[in-house]
Amino acid sequence: MPRITLPGSIDAAPTAAQPLLEAVRKSLGSVPNLFRITANSPVALEGYLGLSGALAKGRLSPQTRERIALAVAQINGCDYCLSAHSYLGRNLAKLDEAEIAANRNGHSSDPKADAAVQFAAQLVQKRGQVSEAEVSAVKLAGYGEAEIVEIVAHVALNTLTNYLNEALDTPIDFAVVSAEAA
Repeated sequence: MPRITLPGSIDAAPTAAQPLLEAVRKSLGSVPNLFRITANSPVALEGYLGLSGALAKGRLSPQTRERIALAVAQINGCDYCLSAHSYLGRNLAKLDEAEIAANRNGHSSDPKADAAVQFAAQLVQKRGQVSEAEVSAVKLAGYGEAEIVEIVAHVALNTLTNYLNEALDTPIDFAVVSAEAA
């Protein structure tokens, strides 16, 4: 049971959040609970959607973005995000089950993506305090400076949603995947 209001419809959300939720509905075909609970603060929802939309135009592939989301959710123990990104990884990014399992464990079967996922995991585990060697490793794997900044931004974006869902006990509206099962 959520710890704060979960608007039951777009019309039940704060007025300023309604057009944002309508845009989510048009884009995704539904409004997942993450967006509905975040709508309690229209500015937080706008900020999340803005950063998410901007990063979707970045240099990282959709597959790498989903891999990072899975690794971050696993480390942070966010079942909501693991459930959502397992679904998105399978259905949109076309990741197979072995790859999703590897991602949840901070790796990838793709050597270049493996460096990004490992770096993302290190960022979470070390709260950003990564070493020069860890930054060099992701550079050596072929990531440029813009991509490295995007990896950090994706970690921050996913940490935001992990914390929102864990702190507010957002009901999972995807097939449930548990962090404990990894």
